[in-house]
Amino acid sequence: MHALVHPASVQDRTGGVWVMATLFGLYPFLLRLYADGGYQGPAFKAGLRRVCRRLKLTIVKRSKKAQGFVVLPKRWIVERTFAWLNRCRRLAKDWECRSRTARAFLLLASIRLMTRKLCQTTI
Repeated sequence: MHALVHPASVQDRTGGVWVMATLFGLYPFLLRLYADGGYQGPAFKAGLRRVCRRLKLTIVKRSKKAQGFVVLPKRWIVERTFAWLNRCRRLAKDWECRSRTARAFLLLASIRLMTRKLCQTTI
């Protein structure tokens, strides 16, 4: 849907607000955002509320009783997508000097992934 590459000096919470500010203009019908515990806190909520008021934030947390590996609801979708994208050799390491080049290769990898999924035949 959308990608934004920012420098490593930018916190994920700040980058998340930037992504939502640009994404919400493209997709104003979005109503819910699932995020992990790193996006918890008043700064992210305030920034999100400032950018898109209608969006409902749901933090997906790990259970305190869970031991070892546990699949978290909704979070596996993001993790699976990152795993698919990291199959592309160019994205496995940060080789790019410019953020626009990194974004271009991310979009190319996404196009490749979606084309494969759309063209996949099932019997």
